[in-house]
Amino acid sequence: MSKIAFENNQKKTLTEEEMKAIKAAEDYDYITVLEVKGKQCFLHPPTRQILDAANSASKKAESKFNEVLMKGCWLAGDKEIVTDDRYFIPASAKLGELIDFGEATVKKY
Repeated sequence: MSKIAFENNQKKTLTEEEMKAIKAAEDYDYITVLEVKGKQCFLHPPTRQILDAANSASKKAESKFNEVLMKGCWLAGDKEIVTDDRYFIPASAKLGELIDFGEATVKKY
């Protein structure tokens, strides 16, 4: 399955097999399943380009960051999570968990 832009994506769900195939093909460490009030969506980890686009969009309105982030990472799901505030606002509160910051160390000599 190749990445389909949010606007053209009609896929509602992903099977375990599809998730495994996407992770392998795209080299994603994980796929996040975000559930809000009985609706769900499947999101891949954000790239630098998606984060940059989200940051740029947030200069117009802070909520645009979350919208661009979700649309950019979208693989499948109920689009109401992005388009309807009843779902978008609670989903936005969980988007920080979408990013795996991993661990890093700093050594100074």
